[in-house]
Amino acid sequence: MILAGDIGGTNSRLAFFSERSGRLEFVVEATYPSQDHANLETIAGEGGHASFAPIDPVQIELLNFLRHEFGEVSWERVVSGPGLHNIYRFLRDTGRGEEPDWLARQMRQPDPSAVISQAALAGTSTLCRQALDLFVALYGAEAGNLALTLMATAGVYVGGGIAPKIIQKLTDSTFLDAFVAKGRLKPLLQQIPIRVIMNDQVALLGAARFAMQQTS
Repeated sequence: MILAGDIGGTNSRLAFFSERSGRLEFVVEATYPSQDHANLETIAGEGGHASFAPIDPVQIELLNFLRHEFGEVSWERVVSGPGLHNIYRFLRDTGRGEEPDWLARQMRQPDPSAVISQAALAGTSTLCRQALDLFVALYGAEAGNLALTLMATAGVYVGGGIAPKIIQKLTDSTFLDAFVAKGRLKPLLQQIPIRVIMNDQVALLGAARFAMQQTS
């Protein structure tokens, strides 16, 4: 199951999806009272700077492409806003898709990754769609890695500013297929619920609440 919602404040607006035939289908939407959980513990980390680990020939080519530019390649080089742009450039520069003039002009905007995701979701660019497909597959793969590392059997929360904007893509099979593709431990991953946090300010709200608790 994937749970998407605006978690925080006095109430949480949640939408439930279930997996059917490799896709996520809407089940129900409802509002629930938020509750404080005093026993939860924050674990600091810099997992985004762990080394990117490709798993197929195209991803290996992506790694080599980025190594030529950056040297060391972390997950943050591919699973982030700038990472989506890096993936797009890789596909374009290795001849896997064409960049029409109208798209080239839009890509000169301050946030090219937003252009890519919007064109991909609107179906106006095959190159952008390919970039978002690969991005979401890598997103799911690393989320699965984290779930195994922490044995997060109670669930994985996908937060940040990107997930709410591409929820349409996250709810097809691309993310889930990559998330559970862990060989012998696939059955374990299939039992872990994934929750997409629709409030893109939740990290700031959490930090502010923690600061208030420390000063009260």
